[in-house]
Amino acid sequence: FYLFLFRLFCSWTRRLLVATCTVISTSHGATAVERSSTSSEAISSQGPTHDEIDFEFLGNLSGDPYVLHTNVFTQGKGNREQQQFNLWFDPTKGLPHLLHHMESTACNIFAVDGTPIRDFKNLESKGVWFPKNQPMWLYSSLWNADDRATRGGLVKTHWTQAPFTASFRNFKANACQWTSPSDTSRCSSALSSGKHQVWMTRELDSRHHLSPTIALDCLISLAMASSQSSTAACFFLALCLASIALAGNFYQDVDITWGDGRAKILDDGQLLTLSLDKYSGSGFQSRNQYLYGKFDMHIKLVPGDSAGTVATFYLSSQGNTHDEIDLEFLGNLSGDPYVVHTNLYTQGKGDREQQFYLWFDPTMDFHTYSVLWNPRHVVFYVDGTPIREFRNGELAGVPYPKSQAMRAYASLWDADDWATRGGQVKTDWSKAPFTASYRNYTADGCVWNNSGAASCAMGSHSWMWQELDPNAMDRLKWVQKNYMIYNYCTDVRRFPQGLPRECNAS
Repeated sequence: FYLFLFRLFCSWTRRLLVATCTVISTSHGATAVERSSTSSEAISSQGPTHDEIDFEFLGNLSGDPYVLHTNVFTQGKGNREQQQFNLWFDPTKGLPHLLHHMESTACNIFAVDGTPIRDFKNLESKGVWFPKNQPMWLYSSLWNADDRATRGGLVKTHWTQAPFTASFRNFKANACQWTSPSDTSRCSSALSSGKHQVWMTRELDSRHHLSPTIALDCLISLAMASSQSSTAACFFLALCLASIALAGNFYQDVDITWGDGRAKILDDGQLLTLSLDKYSGSGFQSRNQYLYGKFDMHIKLVPGDSAGTVATFYLSSQGNTHDEIDLEFLGNLSGDPYVVHTNLYTQGKGDREQQFYLWFDPTMDFHTYSVLWNPRHVVFYVDGTPIREFRNGELAGVPYPKSQAMRAYASLWDADDWATRGGQVKTDWSKAPFTASYRNYTADGCVWNNSGAASCAMGSHSWMWQELDPNAMDRLKWVQKNYMIYNYCTDVRRFPQGLPRECNAS
């Protein structure tokens, strides 16, 4: 299983080179690299009957989408390039995008931003070779392929834009390391002991989605930033060692709590829609309560003119001194960006709002919104990118949510007294009903049973003491620099007696 984090600096003009990362092996594990050069890296076994798993990013003309080219070789035979894809975003701008390859004994899955794009299953029972016996090296490369790369070779490399440069970093490996044939039994022993079983037999869930856990645990990035010179396409390949939390079923996991039929569970429990009209909104809550955990939801927000509406995904306990962790999505006029409104209550006190624009249209497709809550901090994520961190500041006298179990909630409701432009724009009820869609709810947390608080807090879950690594901190700073539009910690007019204590502590 190979974990790869890349930053590839690409420009605005003609890109006709191919950067590739090729995997060829059965040495499962996780790997990553730190280097910055125009270079070649790949994973390959050797000889005419080698195995190989390819990710290739084919350069383009300015304005054209990048093409993602995939291939799988087994026993020296490839010709499985039938699956090529245009990327649905501009990979040369903004944040690094998360790209993954997950290999198990059951399948090989290629994914972009947590969305699987190709699944090559193990069909040995039907006589189809599957890569499983040959250990591999990891390779990557940046090379000229203008005989085929762009528009079938019709467009040639623009050498006046050279040199083209790719940069790599954070190469790590968590794998069965092959040093001699005798190592086969050692890897097998480690696998049979359960050390790697969590991914060894994993497949896609019933909705054909990778768990959001993969996007977070397998920090595989492909970053292409504009520069003054042309660059080539970029690449990666990764086989992720991930603790996969499979998406649940809404029939089993939640209760619809209000809305008089406006909330509907569809697709055998895999999809839940909330609707809002002039008379009522709707909402649901998790059946379980949790003390700490990692919570994810895929949401597609209300499209079109959604001014005045608020869709939510949040955690909350009960009572006047409740704790609460809020993600609220404030509707907009058509063409305006959505606002993500975050807040955190401790012992009944909130007033900790931070707001952000989203860097994509959240109404076109589902995106993953997450909350990590552990004893050290609360982190809000969008598509695996942290947008806000609230640290445990108890040593500085700042209350922190740590003793009240919380449920997960979601709702769609009317808030046109404040939601859009401070309440200046009202809900246009001629556009009703408004609908938001939810799917792939996952809660990897300590379930509260009214007597298990102590054992829950001492759990061994991977998220329990998880911190933001340097890459995540870079992404957090990028979001806050470019997309934060309100921060209570800088609103001195609102707090004339002094900013809240946590603002000074941070």
